[in-house]
Amino acid sequence: MSPAESSSTNTLGLATSPYLRQHADNPVHWQQWTPEAIQDAAERDVPILLSIGYAACHWCHVMAHESFSDDEVAAAMNANFVCVKVDREERPDIDAVYMNATIALTGHGGWPMTCFLTPDGRPFFCGTYYPKDGFLQLLSAVTETWRQRRAEVEEASDHIAGELRKMAWSFGGLPDGGFDIDPALCDHAVADVLGDQDLTHGGFGGAPKFPPSAVLEALLRNYERTGSPAALEAVERTGAAMARGGIYDQLAGGFARYSVDKAWVVPHFEKMLYDNALLLRAYAHWTRRTGDPLARRVTAQTAQFMLDELADGDMFASSLDADADGREGSTYVWTREQLTEVLGPDDGPWAAEVFAVSRDGTFEHGTSVLQLPADPEDPPRLARVRTALLAARRTRTQPGRDDKVITSWNGLSITALAEASVALDEPELARAARRCASALLDTHVVGGRLRRASLGGVVGESAAILEDHAALATGLLALYQLTVEDVWLTAACELLDTALAHFADPQRPGRWYDTADDAEQLMLRPSDPLDGATPSGASTITEALLTAAHLVGSVRAPRYLQAATQALAAHSVLLAKAPRSAGHWISVAEAAIRGPLQIAIACHSPRSSLLADARRLAPGGAIVIGGKMDSSALLVGRDRVRGDDAAYVCRGRLCDLPVTRSNDLAAALGVPS
Repeated sequence: MSPAESSSTNTLGLATSPYLRQHADNPVHWQQWTPEAIQDAAERDVPILLSIGYAACHWCHVMAHESFSDDEVAAAMNANFVCVKVDREERPDIDAVYMNATIALTGHGGWPMTCFLTPDGRPFFCGTYYPKDGFLQLLSAVTETWRQRRAEVEEASDHIAGELRKMAWSFGGLPDGGFDIDPALCDHAVADVLGDQDLTHGGFGGAPKFPPSAVLEALLRNYERTGSPAALEAVERTGAAMARGGIYDQLAGGFARYSVDKAWVVPHFEKMLYDNALLLRAYAHWTRRTGDPLARRVTAQTAQFMLDELADGDMFASSLDADADGREGSTYVWTREQLTEVLGPDDGPWAAEVFAVSRDGTFEHGTSVLQLPADPEDPPRLARVRTALLAARRTRTQPGRDDKVITSWNGLSITALAEASVALDEPELARAARRCASALLDTHVVGGRLRRASLGGVVGESAAILEDHAALATGLLALYQLTVEDVWLTAACELLDTALAHFADPQRPGRWYDTADDAEQLMLRPSDPLDGATPSGASTITEALLTAAHLVGSVRAPRYLQAATQALAAHSVLLAKAPRSAGHWISVAEAAIRGPLQIAIACHSPRSSLLADARRLAPGGAIVIGGKMDSSALLVGRDRVRGDDAAYVCRGRLCDLPVTRSNDLAAALGVPS
């Protein structure tokens, strides 16, 4: 095959990514990111046109329809570029590198992301969505510049690549450490976060508003340590506002990715697994701590949404699309007339009032997104109406589902389901977490190394990144605490050992790279410690190491604890200077300054009431284990007391005398019984 012929077809039909397969019928000669595609660009001496998106992305669909399905645009792309499509969820390393370039060059980022690269991968022009006419003009301008002013392109790409490498090395210019991980630092970080809250609508900052799941968890942990009313009020205000707003599916449960307005009314309708897993954990924690009925209901409904709508066998699919039949939100919105048509003349107007469906509408074309400003006084009627509306909604065209299974997002789901099973006293959620963990380990571990994603039970080639190892290890440790089954602890330790060997920065203790040292070498090696829509790989691996250090024997424990301590110290500047981008770091720091708290219950039955109370009462980030003497590292030499189940509470290496009654355990933990 000659160089001119090597990219003369679209090869995305062979991809394991549903997003890439969506583009398999485009007239564009799309290639996957492969060495062959890169070599093709070098041999043809043309730029790489890199397009990055994901399956649930609305504007990705728009650009695909306007431009990538258009013969005129495709002809210009095929003639002058090697066109490469990347699923950002399958290759977050590629996405991270070129998103940094896009932000650096334009001041903002987003998807679809459109980057023009030299054949060796250096970016020289980046943007996001372009309408057809503007995109055609851009293609022409880039082609002319490449041919007529090549030296300028090379100089610009060299400069951009150099600046990006400097940014990557300096982690965005943040210095190493410099602050003690202590209560004062956590309290400072929380106070800074609270100063940015929206006291009217909940949440933080203005529109668009994203669910602040990591911050909510951090605030709950701070409240448990300090008793701060302000921290709990912020959780309650934001949690209730989201749960009653349009961002939450009032019929089937589950959260959309974000709200386009500051009052949580109109969502961007795509539903992501990671959002729902992280919010499930936060709402479960809120439920466990306060017993709030709204928190409990949302916890149960969100868990059920994940099991009903996102389960793919024993694992979980990535997302539901924002669109159905090319129209954003069409599955979910209603008019007053539609409500009456489904529910009749009595329940229809009542439902319109309950769900805030106005005559003018809150969305497009007079339609409204369902909200629930307050619980009605007739719960059975509400339940009946919900059931009828959901049945009617299911007759509409449904949004597409991205069935790709992402390791890290499933790891987050394991943790959330395990914690929700405790909050709701629902063993089936723990069983779902176990099934997911088993399937992930069976499918995504190949030759002793973790992979990033699978589709239909077939694992992809992409190597797992740091967040995959970290989130899965955290989930396995949560399962181990529920079951005391060594298989979960062993697998978690194998992941942590791999992370320490391949992702830790050997030159700067406590720092982490997001890709392994033996992974594909890109233009630069990405490393981002900031918590965003999901916790960073660095903060999550620190959580896992801190937990594992107190669950393993003496051989591994010192190494894990040292790595966790170094990571917290190296990133303490984030808590001091950028706490809104360090929500999960705050949670890990809160756990660390408690010791972390360890609660070992010596008991003969997994149904021990004292063990159940310990799990219910334990602050977030605490380690809870139960079983017979010597069945776990935390139970070595620890037995029941005078025939009664006994709780051993430790903070770091300092331990209290054992207690046998729930109220004494609550007193030892400093929480209401």
